[in-house]
Amino acid sequence: MRRRLVAVALVAGLLAGTATACSRSAAAERTLAAFLSGWPTGQLEQVPFVSVTRDPIPAGEVINASRQLTGDLADQPPELSAGELTRDGDRAQAPVTVTWPLPGGGTWTYPTTVRLVDRDGDWRVVWEPALVHPDLRDGDRLRLRRLLAPRAAILDGAGRPLVTPQPVRVVGVWPSRVEDIDRLTDALGRALRSLGHELDLTDLPDRVAAATEGDLFVPVITLREPEYQQIVDQLRQVPGVLSQTGELPLAPTRTFARALLGTVGEVFAEDVANHPGVYVAGDRIGRGGLQERYESRLRGTLGHAILIVRPQAEGSEPEEIELARIEPVPGEPLRTTLDARVQTVAEQALATEPRPAALVAIRVSDGAVLAVANTEGPEPHPVNLALTAAVPPGSTFKLIAAYRLFASGRFHPDTPVTCPASLTVDGFTIRNSFPQDRGEIPFRTAMAISCNTAFAALAPQLGEEGLRMAGEALGIGGDWDLGIDAFTGSVPTGGSALSQAVAAFGQGDTQVSPVAMAVAVATVARGTWLPPTLVIDPDRPEPTPGVLEGEAIDGLRTVMRAVVTEGTASRLAGVPGGDVYGKTGSAEAGDATHAWFVGWQGDLAFAIFVQDGDSGAGAAVPLAERFLRGLAG
Repeated sequence: MRRRLVAVALVAGLLAGTATACSRSAAAERTLAAFLSGWPTGQLEQVPFVSVTRDPIPAGEVINASRQLTGDLADQPPELSAGELTRDGDRAQAPVTVTWPLPGGGTWTYPTTVRLVDRDGDWRVVWEPALVHPDLRDGDRLRLRRLLAPRAAILDGAGRPLVTPQPVRVVGVWPSRVEDIDRLTDALGRALRSLGHELDLTDLPDRVAAATEGDLFVPVITLREPEYQQIVDQLRQVPGVLSQTGELPLAPTRTFARALLGTVGEVFAEDVANHPGVYVAGDRIGRGGLQERYESRLRGTLGHAILIVRPQAEGSEPEEIELARIEPVPGEPLRTTLDARVQTVAEQALATEPRPAALVAIRVSDGAVLAVANTEGPEPHPVNLALTAAVPPGSTFKLIAAYRLFASGRFHPDTPVTCPASLTVDGFTIRNSFPQDRGEIPFRTAMAISCNTAFAALAPQLGEEGLRMAGEALGIGGDWDLGIDAFTGSVPTGGSALSQAVAAFGQGDTQVSPVAMAVAVATVARGTWLPPTLVIDPDRPEPTPGVLEGEAIDGLRTVMRAVVTEGTASRLAGVPGGDVYGKTGSAEAGDATHAWFVGWQGDLAFAIFVQDGDSGAGAAVPLAERFLRGLAG
């Protein structure tokens, strides 16, 4: 439609010009307009042509010759803008500006001239290679040479690259050297498993068979150079397994924030098909995480060298003449708030955990996300549980209920509450993780020992909207944006007496993510609400701190400290680095029970989640201890 409008506008402009310039021939202008309208679309059948040596020339011959000359640009219709048509007897000409859109963005613009001659009152376009471009001759062809833009880095909070070019080895198979494909597949799988790579190689024999005719290298996996060196001796014993050297933008380690950062690898056929003109085989593309989300920003804009390929004498290589160069535009770095040291320590804390687990750390003072760690997970891109998990919070949600109760003014840390061994609501029996009836105890103790029955009994005093309002005040279910997919939480309202009772201790339909709970804890530690940040947007307006109930926050800090000094997280009481505040949680989800610990120390708030971890005290608290000791060491 755009090309048609350009052509219509051009025709209108030319015709309007004839009304004010007596020297221009209406017939010549119509022929010129028809040619300029037809060139971008290839619809030149109604345009009369001549050449220096022939009169007339069939339009079909001109169309074929034009496609040959334009070469790599033949399928990129240009936009044309004509200047004033001048006539000298039976000859006329007009300057024309040609603008070619280039694959991947950018344009190439240059002037040419369209000449016309009058044959007995019938104006014809003079066809010649110079019409397409002044430097073209018969037999020439335009060629585009892609100039890749340097890919930009993802930066940490200090502006240092988290991802840098590093040497890699592409491990694969050379079909003509394979002696036993089944033995090769088995040996290669064992070698990769020794590095922790669980690849499905069941289709490898078929892939190798398909590549046998051309004896084409079949890539299997790309390894960092240090990883490759660990298994190189094993691979050398397997005929047909070879490697090719290369370089890729990589994080400090294979697992470093992998679910968040994503990776950069070669494009697939579907990438080329889905982004025509942007990618070709051999290009690289971001996959997963920030690399994929910000692909266009990080990869920059493709550049081109526009060349004339000119045939030479038989047996000689064609000459290449550079007409123009559109330099690539480097990618724009993406700055995050990540702290490489905190991220590394977080991953080390999770390294020995066999179950899916996640840890999010946030700087209390400004809400900056310092670490987003996940256990390794499946190849090639693990699920980012730290940001996107939608799971029940279990007893960690008692801090939300406690904030609401304290804000009502009717409760404080020493208020007596009852903690029976069980409590029946609507015919359903609620129990604690301990069997004893603890009787009447201070609220702080109920929090410290994580008494479900006490909070269930207090549910009516929260009100139907109470948990949602308290959660929103601390950031859960808010509309904050990290610049990457993240689940901020969901807190339902109303419901039956049983629904409200179980919601008071984090069961039922309430769902959160580790980052949502880390945001809530950071808010409590800070005493005011600030939206968290991960991807730094310089145009982001300065946030307005949200006002919280001061006495409620003080009370909440008191009871969360009691969880460490006398409750379910007592093993954290002696870790170096200062007082730890927190809350454990065990969250039932179907047949699984997830484990939680959320808390803060100094200026660092964090949340730890262990899928199917059974108990917060047993699974999440040891990870918290390892994390805090790692930071102190």
